Formats: sequence, C-alpha cells, structure tokens
Amino acid sequence: MEGPKKEVEGVSYSLVSNGTVDFRGQIADKAKTGEWKSSPYIIVNEVAERLAFFAIAVNMVAYLVLEMHQSLPTAATHVTDWIGAAYVLTLLGAYLADSYLGRFKTIIIFSCVYVVGMVLLTLSASMDSLRPPPCIGKLCEPATKAQNAFLYVALALIALGTGGIKPCVSSFGADQFDEGDKKETLKKFAFFNWFFFAINMGALLGITLMVYVQVKKGWAWGFGVPTFFMVASIVVLLVGVPFYRFQRPMGSAFTRFVQVIVASTRNHFSGVEVGHEKDLYEVKTAQSAIVGAQKLTHTRQYRFLDKAAVVFNNDSSNSNANSRWSLCTVTQVEEFKSFIRILPVWASTIALSISFAQLSTFFISQSMIMDRKLPGTSFVIPTGSVPIFSAVNALLLVPLYEGFAVPILRRYIGHHRGITSLQRMGVGLFISIFSMISAATIEKQRRDHVNPLSVSVFWLLPQFFLMGSAEVFTYVGQLEFFYDEATDGTRSLGSALFLSELGIGSWLSTAIVKIIERATGGEEKGWLRNNLNHSRLDYFYWLLALINATNFLVYLVVAWKYKGKTGVDGRVRDEVIFDEEVGVKPIEDDR
Repeated sequence: MEGPKKEVEGVSYSLVSNGTVDFRGQIADKAKTGEWKSSPYIIVNEVAERLAFFAIAVNMVAYLVLEMHQSLPTAATHVTDWIGAAYVLTLLGAYLADSYLGRFKTIIIFSCVYVVGMVLLTLSASMDSLRPPPCIGKLCEPATKAQNAFLYVALALIALGTGGIKPCVSSFGADQFDEGDKKETLKKFAFFNWFFFAINMGALLGITLMVYVQVKKGWAWGFGVPTFFMVASIVVLLVGVPFYRFQRPMGSAFTRFVQVIVASTRNHFSGVEVGHEKDLYEVKTAQSAIVGAQKLTHTRQYRFLDKAAVVFNNDSSNSNANSRWSLCTVTQVEEFKSFIRILPVWASTIALSISFAQLSTFFISQSMIMDRKLPGTSFVIPTGSVPIFSAVNALLLVPLYEGFAVPILRRYIGHHRGITSLQRMGVGLFISIFSMISAATIEKQRRDHVNPLSVSVFWLLPQFFLMGSAEVFTYVGQLEFFYDEATDGTRSLGSALFLSELGIGSWLSTAIVKIIERATGGEEKGWLRNNLNHSRLDYFYWLLALINATNFLVYLVVAWKYKGKTGVDGRVRDEVIFDEEVGVKPIEDDR
C-alpha cells in the first residue's frame, strides 16, 4: 500500500499523519474520512445526549419532591451530588478509552448503559408501584427503600453513562482533524466552537421542549421522550462509522505515570544524575514505545523526572531497558510532564464551576418566587426553563465569535485562533466576576422591593447572560487547551480532567452553602434560609464574586508562568532540545 505523501508547498498528505485509522483498520484517507464529513454525526449525537441529560437535570428536584416526597433541601442535595458524580466519573471513562477500548467503543458502550438508566427512570415515573401514593392533604407517605433504590440505580446508571461518554465525544471529534495539516488544524478549532454550540442547543431543547412535555403530558412522557432521543443519538453515531477516523487505545496512562515516578525515585536514591541529554534513553524506531503515539521532544522542565530515562552502565540494551519500572523512554517521561503542567491551569479554573453551579440552584430558586409571566401575554415561563437566558446567549455568541470575531482578531493579532486558549479562559474567568456582582446587586434590589413577588424574572437576565458568556469563553478555551496540551495517549484524560471541574465545583458549592449555614446562624437566622425573602443571598453572591476575583488573579500568574508543549503562537517553545521534525534523537550504542 502506498504510504502517506510528503507535503510539498502546501499540498496536504493523502493519508492522515496522526495515527488514526478508518473502520477497516487501515490508515485513514483524508478524501474519504474525517473533517466535516464525519463531524456532523458527532455534533448531532451531542445535541441529543445533552437534551436527555438536561431534561432530567432540570426536572429531577421537582420529581423527587412531588413524586418521591423528599424535602426540598434533601432533593437539591441529591441532585447536586448526582450531577457532581456524573462529571467526576468522566475520569473513569477517559481511563477506559485511552487504555483499552478507544474513544468510539467507549461512547457506544456507555451510551447503552445510559439508555438502560433512562428506561428505568421512565419506568419509575410510569408504574405506581415504584412511587409512593399521592399525598392526602398535607399527609405524604415517604417512598419505601425499594422505591428509592430503584430510582437511585436508574440515576447511577445515567451518571455512569455520562461519565463514559463526555470525555470521549469532544476528543473523538477532534480526532477527525489531522494536526499535521494546517488547514485541518484551523477547522478543528472551529469544530470546538460548534461542539459547544451543540451542547447548548441540546440544553436549550432540554429546558424548553422537554420541560413543556413534562408539564403538559406528565412525568412518564417527560422522561420517555428524552429516552427516545438518547437511543436516536446512538443510531446517529453508528451511521457515521464509514466516515470516522479512529485513534487506537495506547495502554494505561496512569500506569506509565507511576512507572516514571518509581523509576525516577529509584534512580535518584541510586545516585543517578542527569548530565547531557544524550544520557537519556529513547527507542530507535520511528514511533515511540507507546503503541500508536508519536515521539515527544525532551524539555528541561521538571528535571528530576528525567532520572527515570537516564541510561547508566553505558548499556541501553541491558535488562533495565526491558522494564519500564527501571528505565523509561524520554517520550514516557515527557507524557507525564505534560500532564503535570496542565494541573495548575486545571486547579485555577475550578472556581468558575462553583459559580456555574448556581445556574441550577439559587438562580432557579430566585425565579421560583418572581413574576415569570411573558410580557404582554398570560404565558408563565416554567421554572425549569429559566436557564434559557444562559443557553440562548451561548447559541448567539458562538456563531458571532466564530464568524466575525475570529477573522478580525486573526487579522490584527496574527494568531490563527484569534486569541489563545489560555487567553480565552482568562476572559471567561474575568466575566464570571461581574456575573456574580450582577447577581448580588439584583438580589438585593429584589429583596428590598415593596413586593418582591411582583419583580419580573427578566431582572435575572444580566446574571444569566454574563454567566453564559463566561461559559462560552472558558468552556471552549478548556476544550482547546486540554486537547492540545495532552499527548496522543492522554487526550480523553485531558478532556475528563476539565469536565471533572464541573463535578468538583458542584460538590464545593454544596460544601460552601453548608459552611455558610453553620457560620451565619443556620436556616433560621443565617444568610441562606428557607424563605429567600428573609435571606441574604446577596451576601453569598458577593462571596462568590470575591472567590472569582481571587481565582482570576491566581489564574493570571499560572497562565503567565505556564510552559506547555506549544507557545502562544502555536509553535514549539525554545525549551525543546531536539528538532521538531526529527523528534527525540535515538540514543546511540557507542555513547
């Protein structure tokens, strides 16, 4: 078979250079696979999956309260914990995808798990025996242990399915674009924008159409229709199989990380020192020792870890070279370095997820006691549909940014993405400060109004608009950053890392609320009471604004000091020792 053709004067390869294969297992042909030939199937799949998830998320508190007879605080805590678990479980999905299954198989398998959970949830809403009897006056019989267990199993399967799907879909979509082709690289960044558009389109349909179905047709239809869309998402993804580019699994990244730690520590205590770069071990083959991964160039950062790749006794063919627990390759060490580098960026963006958690908690709680009538009509906006303010904003900003802002910024700034992913995340974090300031200001005005119940829900528009804007910049920036800075064998893990922020942020939000309740006098006298009109929710928002502002300053320092595998202009940094095109030079036997 004819190999990939060399790129000459801008003419691209006929075959991909990123190691992906087609559904037959052959090197993917650019003319037949990838790019926008395959991406639409992935984007439509994401719309359907997000519709299903948000249809459950925005209705679940009401379902637990009205149908399962749980208290509002208990129901809210259960939903928060469930959402948190769904996103933290992305780490498991990423591990299985990168190590054993590959991204596509992981998506399909966990989508099926997701559907089983949806079916069980629909049964819970359909069968009287799986719910407690209706309340008689104020007397409400609590759900039995068996009824709760059935529901929690359904929610656990949905959370597990979400955890398996989410870290793989965006990375699988990015795999459709060859990084060795400049034109395809630019299209990849456009894909990230449209992928985020798909997320918000699914969310918009979930919080409008599905909420309407639930209100008009009942809970069985409210959960049954999203189940149908989830099944449809699997069918759509399968239809695109002939056009996909598949990245093979490359083994456990976590195992390789531990091997680097063990080898470097063992060699350190054996007195090994890093001298010249030629003392570092690398295989002589064109590909790295990590199956399917390209070689990585050596960097001077985190020099201690280089001790894992030092060849001592002047013999790279000795028994140590056969055990990665004693001697690692430069590529393996650099893979671990790349993972360590992104951790400070990951940690310094979690605060936004704490604020974002308010979209489904206190922002909704405010809307419940405000006038939700659509001006000039008798139509009352359902409480679960109020987040439409944020989703619509995202749907408007993505096309505007991609269609107008990027070409202008590219022309005047010179960067092929308009602004870098780190800069984009910084913009989002900065906007989030003003979102919470707006929320605090408006909440104080609402509470101090002569009749708080008459205040229009549209006064919440600024905080929803700003939070949606912050999400557009930060989320897409994270998609780009964590995919670009990850190595071939850790792409799904990189996506899972930033998705786990949503789960951690949700849990931290719950923790902060509980701390504030205890520190300020509890539900009777504290900032956060059962009655929002007697609460000081504005104080809570000011606290979040302060957290966001502090986090933004920390992020600026982290971003300024960040030294990744690419610079702000997308070129390899000066700290790279060997030539980019050659890769890490193989260690010669006669050193």
